[in-house]
Amino acid sequence: MSSSATREAGNEPPKPADRSEAEPAAESARDASPAASPARRWAERLARPALAAASGGLLYLSFPPRPLWWLAPLALALLGACLYGRRARAGFGLGVLHGLAFLLPLLVWTGEGVGPVPWLALVTLESLLIGLTTLGVALVSRLPGWPLWGAAVWIAGEALRARAPFGGFSWGKLAFGQPDGVFLPLAALGGTPLLSFAVALVGFGLCEAVRVGAGTRRATAALLAATAVAAPLAGALAARPLVSDAAEDGTVVAAVVQGNVPRAGFDFNAQRRQVLDNHANRTIQLAEDVKAGRVPKPDFVVWPENSSDIDPYAEQDAYEVIDNAVKAIGVPVAIGSVLAPETGPLRNTMILWDPVKGPTDTYDKRKIQPFGERIPMRSFVRLFSSDVDRVRRDFGPGKEPGVFAMAGSGVGMVTCYEAAFDDAVRSTVRAGAQVIAVPSNNATFGRTEMTYQQLAMDRVRAVEHSRTVLVPVTSGVSAVIRPDGTIVQQTKMFTADALVAEIPLRSGQTPATRFGPLVEYALLAVAAAGLGWSLARRFTKVS
Repeated sequence: MSSSATREAGNEPPKPADRSEAEPAAESARDASPAASPARRWAERLARPALAAASGGLLYLSFPPRPLWWLAPLALALLGACLYGRRARAGFGLGVLHGLAFLLPLLVWTGEGVGPVPWLALVTLESLLIGLTTLGVALVSRLPGWPLWGAAVWIAGEALRARAPFGGFSWGKLAFGQPDGVFLPLAALGGTPLLSFAVALVGFGLCEAVRVGAGTRRATAALLAATAVAAPLAGALAARPLVSDAAEDGTVVAAVVQGNVPRAGFDFNAQRRQVLDNHANRTIQLAEDVKAGRVPKPDFVVWPENSSDIDPYAEQDAYEVIDNAVKAIGVPVAIGSVLAPETGPLRNTMILWDPVKGPTDTYDKRKIQPFGERIPMRSFVRLFSSDVDRVRRDFGPGKEPGVFAMAGSGVGMVTCYEAAFDDAVRSTVRAGAQVIAVPSNNATFGRTEMTYQQLAMDRVRAVEHSRTVLVPVTSGVSAVIRPDGTIVQQTKMFTADALVAEIPLRSGQTPATRFGPLVEYALLAVAAAGLGWSLARRFTKVS
């Protein structure tokens, strides 16, 4: 029979399918094979969910206080293996499992003192958003060079989580687990989006390298996988010169005060006057240490957020306690206070207090923590937890970045929660900050890992913007971080202390500071292109 007759009879051997597209189908066929025992079929069905959960647990272990940053690419490699070739629905479900295993232990501190409901609700919501991200990764996983597309989709997911809902929640960015990692210099080049992208790209690249092996028939795929692993490492090495702690504008001596609190948890400020007195007394003790020659005299001092929950403008005794402490040390002091105007929302405010002029300038926190400092949908949320009534009056956000002129230095205020948001830190540096101060209050969360997670963010921000970061905290861990991300001094938790250090002043801008969100926007465009290409291929096959 002629070849044309064979084709007409439908007996022509099928053309070999693209291997990357044939593998998932072959895998499904194996799953459906009648030769497989029920136990084996169940084991195969549960393998991917179990590995997805394991990847989440591995990613959690990569985060501070553990210096196991290298586990993050391995976690993404394992997750990539679970997602490769999966359908969108499976990708979503596997991502939710990954998110739960990652965020349940990472964010357990959010339930400190208020029970499990807020913790579980937050973790569930964030895990659903991670599920949307991995749905996208699964869609692009059949494209040539899929680690690039998958890593860009991961950044799109992080960008979504940083913005929505209720203003976003940036905890758990891959970048924030990398203060000790080899990729850290990339933060100075492209900010946290580029740093996260590098981790995801290496992880997915490792997955692809293992998948394709060294077969000569797949040399192109192997080369792309190797490039995905090598390029971020080479980029980090090339960006190393951007990391510097040289004193561009001279040096100053800075001090941070940790006054401690009478108790941990949500009742840390039940004795609000005691919290204020603790910080005032520790500042007076610092002045005595300076007079005795035990420590150098600082040029300025920074107190933590909520170091005076009593409004000094409204309460004369609080004003006098602060004023006496500032006069004792004899230099400008940034005070964290809560201002309660007669009408409108409360203000989480940093006050610049001069030893001669008194309070001269203020900065109102711009990123207000939902369900912590303000309660969205209060009546609905009360159905699940009466703890919403602990916040009787919502805080309102400020509008402008705050840079205090302290002893000739520009000290930028980034209050606690704001350190998790790229735009809040960047706008402060661009407004003239030569030093970043992150006054925080972690007393609410006791001795959990929260304070170490936030300290890791501060270290990444130091490198991202090439600035010293001062971290005064009510109960620990307070720290002084150099512009290269190294911690030169830190306190113990729940211990009254003061740190005094000579620090460099810097006014130069890193590419991350100068170009802002452009790198993130570029990665979002790559993600959109990958998803568009994937959907176009699917529609073409259907038609």
